[in-house]
Amino acid sequence: MKITRCGLHVHVNRDAFGDTEEAQDAVIARILYYFEKNWEELLKFSRRTPRQLERWATRYGYKDQPKELLDHAKKGYHGGRYTSVNLTNTDTIEFRIFRGTLKYNTLIATLQLLDRICDVALYLTDDQVKAMSWTTFVSGCTQPELVQYLKERRLYVNEPVESEEEV
Repeated sequence: MKITRCGLHVHVNRDAFGDTEEAQDAVIARILYYFEKNWEELLKFSRRTPRQLERWATRYGYKDQPKELLDHAKKGYHGGRYTSVNLTNTDTIEFRIFRGTLKYNTLIATLQLLDRICDVALYLTDDQVKAMSWTTFVSGCTQPELVQYLKERRLYVNEPVESEEEV
């Protein structure tokens, strides 16, 4: 069975990003920045088409600074909840960019990718996130499911691998 219309939406509690709203906002700003900076790679990872994302998980648009991007998003950007990183929920942020899947490895790899992005945003400064390339980011990915998926999608250039058929 081919899944054509559902999305894989992952919620992360805002409390995971700090004890104060200010601390949480700084991390969320870096997450938004990371998504905009690496949009093409994340699009490929997501298995969605640009048209699907325009409808269900649009982007905010690139800004030079993470805080600028967060301020833009908080102004009620026209996408509302239908943005790649939805900020409209009170207690969570919702990642909406990913296509639905029944494949275990794809599900686990998606969760591992988001965990890595959140860690990068939590532990690095704005300048460090801005300077980080996709290659540097993926070279720090160590979970086998994530590394395998990145290789399957040709997002972790190393050696070719055989991919499993999507269900």
